[in-house]
Amino acid sequence: MAARRRPAYALIGDALRGAIEAGRLAPGCVLVESAIAGMFKASRSPVRQAFAALEEAGLVHRFDGRGVAVGGAAPDRRLAVTPDLIELDGELGPGEGWEPFYYALERDVILASLLGRFRVNELALARHLSVGRTVARNLLLRAQGVGLVTKEGNGQWQVIPLDSTRVEHLYDLRLILEPPLLRAAIGRIPALAVAAMEARLVEAARAMPDPDIAGLDVLENDLHVACLAHSPNTEMAEALRRTRCLLVVGKHIQNALPDRPGIDPFMDEHLHVLNAVRAGDHETACRALSEHLVSSKAKALKRLKVFQLGQPDVKSPYIIPGSSYSSGHLRNDGTPVDR
Repeated sequence: MAARRRPAYALIGDALRGAIEAGRLAPGCVLVESAIAGMFKASRSPVRQAFAALEEAGLVHRFDGRGVAVGGAAPDRRLAVTPDLIELDGELGPGEGWEPFYYALERDVILASLLGRFRVNELALARHLSVGRTVARNLLLRAQGVGLVTKEGNGQWQVIPLDSTRVEHLYDLRLILEPPLLRAAIGRIPALAVAAMEARLVEAARAMPDPDIAGLDVLENDLHVACLAHSPNTEMAEALRRTRCLLVVGKHIQNALPDRPGIDPFMDEHLHVLNAVRAGDHETACRALSEHLVSSKAKALKRLKVFQLGQPDVKSPYIIPGSSYSSGHLRNDGTPVDR
């Protein structure tokens, strides 16, 4: 079977977009995460990402209830949503998706990256998960896109080490790049998209102290990726990509700490930034973003130190000690240069 070339959220989003634009999903139709996930045989995380993209495009909107409604019309649950209306094309099928396995892999790779040099055995990963090599490879490609692993010339997947020095340097880079990117993006970010981001933050805050882990990635992506993507400075945005791994590291470290302190509620800090963005207040938005990054950096370094003092061990059968990676040689995308 050929490897799927596009992530699940993009396939789901395109299918829903096509159905909406073709009029098969009428204004007011209610789309619910669990139902759409079931139709596509996917997890809820890619469905949530697809909904976020459709909201940003103004094709659906949130309302006081479960799910999103098509268009700007009032939600009407009498309008049925069936696979025929969406015209599923079979690209997502049983056993093909890698999404249900990804967060466990991400956790194992991140925790290993904090402890030294390791590599991932693709075949061992496939056997551990009882999946085919295609699924294992897609999992690793996703991790590569986030900046957690890299594939070297010898075909081995290497875990990119993430020690305290690199964490500090990556946060310093974010402090340099993110505020000016946000300043340039304000006024270009659609108002509906900002409102949807704020709604997701409020919903997540209500779920504390037991938030949806996959949903935290959406919240981080909203502010630190989606908003900044509206800046016209593509060179700065590309340079920022090498810090992307920091957006997913925090939750895994917090869950791995000995006293299990729970996930730090960053929603208020994000809301402070987005409220200023919505108001067009450049100074407050940039200052709030800088303060959020400074606070996040201090917390990240403290958690990393506590984690490493706990003398943790890497127990995943597919993560093997040893790597030819050198942290002093990085390309512009954050991956190591072959030596």
